[in-house]
Amino acid sequence: MAASREQLRVENGAIRASSVIIDQLEASFSDGEEAYGFDVQGWTGGDINRFWWKSEGEGEFDGGLEEAELQALYSRAIRPFFDFQAGVRQTYRPDGGDRTDLVVGIQGLAPYWFEVDAAAFLSTKGELTARAEAEYDQRITQKWILQPRAEVLLSAEDIPELSVGSGLSSLQVGARLRYEIRKEFAPYVGVEWTKSFGNTADFLEAEGRSSEDTRLVVGIRAWF
Repeated sequence: MAASREQLRVENGAIRASSVIIDQLEASFSDGEEAYGFDVQGWTGGDINRFWWKSEGEGEFDGGLEEAELQALYSRAIRPFFDFQAGVRQTYRPDGGDRTDLVVGIQGLAPYWFEVDAAAFLSTKGELTARAEAEYDQRITQKWILQPRAEVLLSAEDIPELSVGSGLSSLQVGARLRYEIRKEFAPYVGVEWTKSFGNTADFLEAEGRSSEDTRLVVGIRAWF
């Protein structure tokens, strides 16, 4: 048995792998405004320890990039379907308000196959914020998949520079219907509703922006 166990370790132990997931690469349309957004992440490592990176951002086709972020994280499996993650996040805003944050969070597959990603962010200015996302793949056929998704943003304090109020800052709810041409490539269409609350809504309205928005989205999802 010792020889068999050693052969098993050689063939299957400490396997390293990598993956890149383009969760969203899309254009959105609302009240004559055309914008774009992306949400990409990837990892490299083994079953227990991994290096994980995440990037997302958005902007307008006419006005350029509004905001983009990049996270670099150490990820460790703490349950069969959940990882603990910690690292740093750099957020870039062309109009000012760049931030560097310490990140602590969890990511994984909750009961009933809900994909969950939640994290807290502590900036170098002492600002504490949090974000939680959940999505679910509802398979309609072998090719058509409906993906409901929700995201909430929270803040421990008002951050006027970023137009963020304390408490529940915003809620985003949407659904995307995709067609898997291949498992690794699927175009989609969907709709997304965003609502800001409390002082966040007040900040936006003071800037002449709406605190509520509904958008049609068109994009692709891919992984390799």
